[in-house]
Amino acid sequence: MRKRGLKGLEQAEELNITAFLNLMVILVPFLLITAVFSRMTVLELNLPALDAQASSQEKVKLQLELVIRQQSFDIQDANLGLIKRIQRSGDTTRWDILTDALVEIKVRFPDEQSIRLLLEPNIDYKTMIRVMDRVRSGDVVANLAVETVELFPNVSIGDAPEHVSVEASIAVPQEPTS
Repeated sequence: MRKRGLKGLEQAEELNITAFLNLMVILVPFLLITAVFSRMTVLELNLPALDAQASSQEKVKLQLELVIRQQSFDIQDANLGLIKRIQRSGDTTRWDILTDALVEIKVRFPDEQSIRLLLEPNIDYKTMIRVMDRVRSGDVVANLAVETVELFPNVSIGDAPEHVSVEASIAVPQEPTS
């Protein structure tokens, strides 16, 4: 009798995974680096209701607004008007003056949680985010230590009304031309 099977056995071939490992060596650091930059911070915004003006028959309360313009920040009450104007020039903004004014308002109205940001169309995104951070919380010096206090965490955004300057509202008569 003849033995079968000894000649028919084949050795198993090894898998060549060198190319796959080379790909992983390149992809893993790339994915780890890009994952850090794809973090998103979610900020909840409350948009004003369409019928907000109609439902204001209760007692008048503070409706704080911050109008963000190219040349100034106007802190105002929707009912009473301008509270404080903080001048801006170019890229320089006095953030400490804005924070101090908001802290002063918060001290006078401790229960108020809302503020409405009204932006001119040409205000850049970076400025809007900086202002949103400043109105939600501020650093205050208390007992020789700096503390972060909550100011107005409920932020709504909208469009700023047209800015009419005093000079533009005075009509200068011109001589008739012939």
